[in-house]
Amino acid sequence: MTQACANAISHASLEQAAQWYVQLNDLQVDEQQRRHWQAWLAQSGEHQAAWHYVERVGQRFAALQQEHPHAASHVLRNTERTAISRRQAVKSLLVLVSGGLLGWSACKQSALPLALARWTADLATGTGETREARLSDGSRIWLNALSAVNVRFDASQRLLLLQAGEVLVDTAKDPDRPLRVQTAQGWMRALGTRFSVRQDNLQTLLNVYEGAVEVRTREGQVRVVEAASQLLFSDNHSPVPTTATATREAWRRGLLLADNMPLGQLIEELSRYRPGHLGCDPAVASLPVMGSFPLRDTDQALRLLEAALPVRVIKTLDWWVSVGPKA
Repeated sequence: MTQACANAISHASLEQAAQWYVQLNDLQVDEQQRRHWQAWLAQSGEHQAAWHYVERVGQRFAALQQEHPHAASHVLRNTERTAISRRQAVKSLLVLVSGGLLGWSACKQSALPLALARWTADLATGTGETREARLSDGSRIWLNALSAVNVRFDASQRLLLLQAGEVLVDTAKDPDRPLRVQTAQGWMRALGTRFSVRQDNLQTLLNVYEGAVEVRTREGQVRVVEAASQLLFSDNHSPVPTTATATREAWRRGLLLADNMPLGQLIEELSRYRPGHLGCDPAVASLPVMGSFPLRDTDQALRLLEAALPVRVIKTLDWWVSVGPKA
């Protein structure tokens, strides 16, 4: 279930759907309540989309915890990326798809390619998982949660194909084979450097911490990004770089460092580390957040937010949590 699917539906509709899910799974539910639910469902296509989203999240958890307790975690965390394991990964993914576990139909088109990318990539991570790897040339990379990268190293090139998520790269020197990272929006060539690349939706975010990186968009625009700078670009637009911050790579140490970060953005980042749904009410999404939050303990991170901001954490189900205004 992708965050993009949830973002396409209003927070209010998602919360209403979650409440209906709780009621309909109560053994005491009566026929009148079911009729009220059906009436709510018929009010709009968004209600139907919200219901299908909640239903699929619930089904996914039930399936993975009861019927297939090791299927997803085993494949995503398998460090032996052999051809056999990849075939097993795709087979397992198709089982989940046939069971309707990837989400409501409007999101399948975007969710399926990303899921396949993570399940078939040379290196991949799941929800709440980060990974470090040393490449054959001595370079080191770190994958953020929900990320996938393919490695194409040979006598003439060093190429990382970022399929999804984010990768942090500490480049080993090799003047004859400059290390490049490719995303859907373009290519980045390391000029002896440490940098991170993140691909989200239709944009690539580059942060340079040491050295410099040359960026070439799909449409041929070229720009050099120096240390302490970042660049958010699309396939046909490369604006002027802005100032980067070293806190952007704190996820490697299991931390999310916020410096006037909007609460909605922080919650979206935390959702990459927490199974199920983690949402934010638009009424509090723009609240500025300062501080350090543990990514490996999202419950603690949410408690810290409650203590620091006029918000409350609403836990409708074990796998459905929202942050809204304090009552």
